[in-house]
Amino acid sequence: MTELHERFWEIDLLRGIAIIMMVGFHLLYDINYLGAYDINLATGPGFIIGRLSAILFIMIGGISLSLSYSRKQRIYDPVSGFIKYTKRGLKIFLWGMVITAGSYIFLRDGVIVFGILHFIGVAIILAYPFLKYKVANLMLAIPVIALGSWMQTFDIGNTWLFWIGLRPEGFHSYDYFPLFPWFGVLLLGIFLGNSLYPNYKRTSLTSGIPNISAMLSVKTLCYMGERSLLIYLLHQPMLVILLYATGIADLNQLYP
Repeated sequence: MTELHERFWEIDLLRGIAIIMMVGFHLLYDINYLGAYDINLATGPGFIIGRLSAILFIMIGGISLSLSYSRKQRIYDPVSGFIKYTKRGLKIFLWGMVITAGSYIFLRDGVIVFGILHFIGVAIILAYPFLKYKVANLMLAIPVIALGSWMQTFDIGNTWLFWIGLRPEGFHSYDYFPLFPWFGVLLLGIFLGNSLYPNYKRTSLTSGIPNISAMLSVKTLCYMGERSLLIYLLHQPMLVILLYATGIADLNQLYP
């Protein structure tokens, strides 16, 4: 039973790297938004860093879901399954709503609707029936990503289906992660988790990873990876305070 209480350090490491990338992208975004410097984040390296951090973060979320499910199966806890994931998903979704409320109060010309926390909260609940499958997740992920990419090329009339990727005309959100295509990225993570860590055990591929978890830099990133939600919730106000304290940006720019 001891191994069931151990964490796979490399997953926390990757999540920590994703967090660093995300914070770095948001720092550039805040500098641009607050008018300190004109930084193009629609294309180029900034855009790539932002997208890679989101892809990595969501894919690792899928891997973590598969690990949680396989661990639960090994300790034989079938009753709490769906309820456990529903509570977890609702908790993260409600944190997303807190961010929505904060954006409504502080941002000049828009709010955050169905950002990454909203998406992860809903996706955790929707992903539960897929957690026991491997190749099926890969087969489903491909059309979900393809359909979602196609849906982003056009807008439609007024609709409440923006959360799946059908955007109304003039729709704007500072952070937007609809189910299509991002649920496909989560499914890819579940596929990888069930392939690389079946039954909460390493395979020949993952067992061959050099154990560098004792290195200070790796331990720091793993520590951050274990506390990714807390860091996500706190990093934006801390960045704004930092930019204000250093004189890079004017706090009054936040208000309409």
